[in-house]
Amino acid sequence: GYEVCETLKQDERASHIPIILLTAKATQADKVEGLKYGADAYLTKPFDKEELFVRLEKLVESRRRLQQRYASGPKASSTAAPSIDDLFLQKLWAHIQDNLSDAEFGVPQLAVAVPMSQMQLYRKLKALTGKTPSQFIRSYRLQKGLELLQKGELNISEIAYDVGFTDPSYFSRVFQKEFGKSPSDFLR
Repeated sequence: GYEVCETLKQDERASHIPIILLTAKATQADKVEGLKYGADAYLTKPFDKEELFVRLEKLVESRRRLQQRYASGPKASSTAAPSIDDLFLQKLWAHIQDNLSDAEFGVPQLAVAVPMSQMQLYRKLKALTGKTPSQFIRSYRLQKGLELLQKGELNISEIAYDVGFTDPSYFSRVFQKEFGKSPSDFLR
């Protein structure tokens, strides 16, 4: 049990999956050991159904907070050591940044770069950020577009092309949807 838990938590493709260890090992040392191996919760047999439901609710709540944290894009690193999920997202952002102006760069190329299947990438990003891979890429491009707008050195069309959009009017529409303001509002 512990080894499987540790393997899953160290695997970039599965580290986001919550793990509840349900075991007959009931000593405090066993519980601590299970948590050290990466379990999100540790329940001993016979387990209380109500406790299981409360733990599940708390795990779901924790995942929602994690999604909110990751959904808004890259943040300045904290003093804490980055988690496997933090490193994974940093790797994704770096690949998108490296291909920012390439309008052809999308989910298939990102999945190859990581490397994982498109379905694994979908599941992992959806769990971590609440966004699909295409939404994740688009949000990153739009965030970079916002940064360029705030610098005020380029016009909207130039910015749209610089962040990988082939149609400036589409860029403006999705920008408005993402930020609640049009790109021209940021140029004023």
